[in-house]
Amino acid sequence: MSRAHFHQEHASQAAKEALRLYRHKDELGPHWLSWVATELYRMSPPPYAAMVRRELERLQKQP
Repeated sequence: MSRAHFHQEHASQAAKEALRLYRHKDELGPHWLSWVATELYRMSPPPYAAMVRRELERLQKQP
């Protein structure tokens, strides 16, 4: 499977997963970052985890 095809197939789910993680930010406060790192580490395959991480970065930049 090509990288572009993988991204297209999993983009929606990665965005949903990133939003799920992001919604815990206020609840976990200063512990959120380490919790997210652990959650990302558990995700597979690594290209999917990278997609979720990029979506989280995008969410954090929003006003």
